[in-house]
Amino acid sequence: MSTSSGPTPAGPSGLRIVFVGCVSEGYRSLEHLLRRGETVLCAFTLEDGLAAETSGAMRFDELTRGGGVPLVKVRNINDKEHVERILSLAPDVVLVIGWTQLLKAPILWIPRHGCIGFHASLLPRYRGRAPVNWAIIHGEEKTGNTMLLLEEGVDNGNIIAQREIPIRLEDTCGTIYDRVAETEFDMLDEVLPLIREGRMPRRVQDADLVTVMPRRRPEDGLIHWDWPALRIYNWIRALTHPYPGAFTWLPGRRVFVWKATLAGMNLPNVAPGEMLFSDGRLLAGTGQGPVSLDRLQMEGEEETSGTAFALRHLESGRGLFTASPEGGAS
Repeated sequence: MSTSSGPTPAGPSGLRIVFVGCVSEGYRSLEHLLRRGETVLCAFTLEDGLAAETSGAMRFDELTRGGGVPLVKVRNINDKEHVERILSLAPDVVLVIGWTQLLKAPILWIPRHGCIGFHASLLPRYRGRAPVNWAIIHGEEKTGNTMLLLEEGVDNGNIIAQREIPIRLEDTCGTIYDRVAETEFDMLDEVLPLIREGRMPRRVQDADLVTVMPRRRPEDGLIHWDWPALRIYNWIRALTHPYPGAFTWLPGRRVFVWKATLAGMNLPNVAPGEMLFSDGRLLAGTGQGPVSLDRLQMEGEEETSGTAFALRHLESGRGLFTASPEGGAS
């Protein structure tokens, strides 16, 4: 095991920080820490191959190089060699922001003030995977971001700070995560000096309010056209970029729907999943009211507007989405 070559002076908060992150949320927070002049001893991110398979992952190479921060790319942050490296750095805090793996003991025991992470919900609600996506899918009007002390388990540590975030009807998972990152800047600025002073706020999560969300996989994004228009609209905006996307089928080919709007009209003679190109818009019937399909992508082709998609793929301005490649009800 390597040993530290000597103490590194601490930045404005007075803390020596090890950073762990891989997606855009983490990238922006690390950028903020470096802009503040904080002392980041080392940053850990995913190996390039794993990052390529992770929704929203970003390369940290240029950012860390410009900030003079050593960058370590890992397959599993809990591997012995990475544990030993963190131990040798003797950090005050390990910040885990925009990461995909649970930190385990002994990493959780190493930093003097603990491992601290963020979870994009108002804990204890929406513990687990994809909390913003689930909140939008469920039609929530607000979500939030929670700074918490990491413990063994999933999102169950003491709450350090919390911010509420409204979910507007026009929001997508991407716009909400942008606001999540902004709240992290605020909480970091507020809490890091308090940690140094030994005044880190902490409160136990209310076990009676816990909800736990399951993991989402790309194949879970199938659109069910017999759902009401609002539910389908929420489904599409919850799963759009940088996530794998909501999808449907034209016979034999998968179609991703990246953007939709509520059409605000009735189409009494259009069945669920039936498409109609009308007045320059591509409309699709649902179980209750139509939606306008604004951005689509046939698998293997470039993303395009609803108009361009209709002109290319619909004969006589009509078509029918199906629930499987072979066809069948949606």
